[in-house]
Amino acid sequence: MTTLKVVDLFAGAGGLSEGFRQAGYTIIAGSDNDPDATATYATNFPEAQVITGDIRAPHVKARILELAKQADVLVGGPPCQAFSQVRNHSRMIDDPRNSLYREFVDVLKQSLPLAFVVENVTGMDQMGVREQITADLSLEGEYVVHPQVLDAADFGVPQTRKRLLFIGVRTRKGMAPPVLEGSGAASSISLTRFTGNRKPRYQVVVQQHIRSLRSGQALANDDDLSVVTAADAIGDLAQLPVGNRIDALPYSELAPARSAYQRAMREGAGALLANVQVPRINADTELRLNGIPPGGNFRDLDAQLLERYLTGQKWGQDNGSGKLSRKHFYAYRRLHPDIWAWTLNTKGDSVYHYCVARALSVREFARLQSFPDRFVFLTDPRRGMIEGRHNGGPAHSRYRQVGNAVPPLLARSVAAHLRIQLDNYLRKPSRHKKAG
Repeated sequence: MTTLKVVDLFAGAGGLSEGFRQAGYTIIAGSDNDPDATATYATNFPEAQVITGDIRAPHVKARILELAKQADVLVGGPPCQAFSQVRNHSRMIDDPRNSLYREFVDVLKQSLPLAFVVENVTGMDQMGVREQITADLSLEGEYVVHPQVLDAADFGVPQTRKRLLFIGVRTRKGMAPPVLEGSGAASSISLTRFTGNRKPRYQVVVQQHIRSLRSGQALANDDDLSVVTAADAIGDLAQLPVGNRIDALPYSELAPARSAYQRAMREGAGALLANVQVPRINADTELRLNGIPPGGNFRDLDAQLLERYLTGQKWGQDNGSGKLSRKHFYAYRRLHPDIWAWTLNTKGDSVYHYCVARALSVREFARLQSFPDRFVFLTDPRRGMIEGRHNGGPAHSRYRQVGNAVPPLLARSVAAHLRIQLDNYLRKPSRHKKAG
């Protein structure tokens, strides 16, 4: 296979890079402003140059450009903070709040790789924004660009996570941006709440048409990697001890792998599994979790469990009402074992286990994001608020790194489809990958 080089901007921990590496690309560089994320990136991509710093700083930009000009593919998720400018007819790229996005476009313009992949949240996919970004990235016809929204659950990730992707290829090279189509499971399988005389319960419901039924069969088969449940992903880690401060455990002390997904995640990880610390849990939270069925949340709690303090232990802020203040859909959400997870965020208490009254470890977050077990999440060993670091401490940083990442299995599918176009072009006689 042809060697294809990738540079990853705004790389975070490296979800996009991991997916492209799994698809056979060579990662030559990754950059990010967060020193904790680049510590993780450097450990997991020793073959790559790692650039820590603000891309707007001249010395950082110069290093990035030097490496980007060697790349065949430029990837990244540049933050776009301002969408409202669409309503006043100004260009998004001109808004000062979108300076990082503008830097990505500039690096693309100066390096002109064969292809690029830009990912972002679907919140930016509003009237006019998609068209603006497509036009910006096309560089006045230099690239053919195809935007598309993909759900990670349709690509073997045990989590529903929609992302807006812009895939572009050089216009004059005779290639076409790949259009991806996954299993369709995310739109045909749902978790439904049932009530009645009994306590609320949640059940997986499959739509009654052929493709949906096939997805349902795949969901029920723990040896089918096309559709993966939460239990398929983390069932072997259920007995991780709560409050455990040791962040690596031998696999010999854990349950054996019980699904094809768990076996795949364990490949190449060695004898120890890292990032297995489980946060402590207070007695009130444990009581509430025991009162919520798998797949449930705050609204399933009995009235007595809505009291602010249940065991006399004072914790958190007291709103003076005597009632629990976390009255929103995302409070105390428990996974359901028979379907994928909802979209994870960056906080360790955003999700609770389906059969154990506890939060998840960073490793379980990583499994639900499709990071293999050999991928270790770290932080910069320097203490305090160093430049680029986010508040919250090392534990929060690791959850944040995982929660912000692109699922590697989604990235791998994108990379594999793009590779078909790139390989076909590079196999043509008298072609050079950086020509033109």
